[in-house]
Amino acid sequence: MSVEQLSLGVQLGFPGFDLDVTQDLPLDGVTALFGPSGGGKSTLLRMIAGFETPVTGRVALGNEIWFDGEARINVPAHRRPVGFMFQDARLFSHLHVAGNLAFAEKRSHAKVNGFSSGDVISALDLQPLLDRRISSLSGGERQRVALARTLLTRPRLLLLDEPLSALDLERKADILPYLEEIPKRFGIPAIYVSHALDEVVRLADRVLVLTDGHVQAFGPTADIVERLDLQPITGRFDAGVLVEVRVTGHDTRLALTHVDLDGETLKMPMVYTVKPGDTIRLRIRARDVALAIQRPEGISIRNILPGTVDEITADPDTPFAEVVVALTTTHIRARLTRAAVEDLALAKGAPVFALIKSVTFDRRLV
Repeated sequence: MSVEQLSLGVQLGFPGFDLDVTQDLPLDGVTALFGPSGGGKSTLLRMIAGFETPVTGRVALGNEIWFDGEARINVPAHRRPVGFMFQDARLFSHLHVAGNLAFAEKRSHAKVNGFSSGDVISALDLQPLLDRRISSLSGGERQRVALARTLLTRPRLLLLDEPLSALDLERKADILPYLEEIPKRFGIPAIYVSHALDEVVRLADRVLVLTDGHVQAFGPTADIVERLDLQPITGRFDAGVLVEVRVTGHDTRLALTHVDLDGETLKMPMVYTVKPGDTIRLRIRARDVALAIQRPEGISIRNILPGTVDEITADPDTPFAEVVVALTTTHIRARLTRAAVEDLALAKGAPVFALIKSVTFDRRLV
């Protein structure tokens, strides 16, 4: 079955800033708009929603044209089947949680659909909050209610504008699992704006990188994270790889989850929301990987993966080098000093052991 596309070809100018984006986005799963603040991410999202009007260009969802400058078509925001979730929850303070959700039901884009308000309330664990006033909710609870209200408009496309930016790490960790699950559970594609790479690698299937109003890159999240030429944008010390691992079990006594990566067992802080057999995505930062030429003993690091050096990219302007280590079917990266590469006599084809601390995979900090 073919995937519906959102076709963008838009231009808009402000004093000192021009946005010019031409890109087709496949609408399945989550697409992230990523880049530094002021790069045009939220402006582009607002143009998709109809809150901002391009000077010229075109916006179309499949065969539906939402904006065409030449044809003078501009479908107003309230007629576009999108659900927009803002940075601040923008809930109605004079209504209880239940009232906010009921208001969204009245504005539903689809009266006949595959999910009910009860499904949404259950998915976001809102039953205990229904009688609460908005003023009594925490920041994380407000964002869960805002997400539910957005879903209950039954949109064909979710537009999420940095919904976690106002939350601290603890509340951010609380709501990330909900954002991770919602597009899959309800089958609604999402475009997610963020300048935080940790959110993007956790949630997105693909990434559109925007800087200064222009597209710098577009592709699968794993590919974007690894591109060395994008490190000034993605963050040199956040570079690494994304891997998919299979949960094999839990050690409840030591609060650890065990996962399989290429036939090797990794141990990570307990993830209570997964069960054996589940597949989850992990980010392994290059800065969190050390290399040894012999299997070490008597150390605290629990995760030791045998591999082979596949590539070494030294940066002559810094003390560092990126080393790609091939495993059985995938690879990881290590960020070492060039001095360490020389001292260990690392070269393509050399056998090595990759050492990764368990705390690296603490999803509460992602």
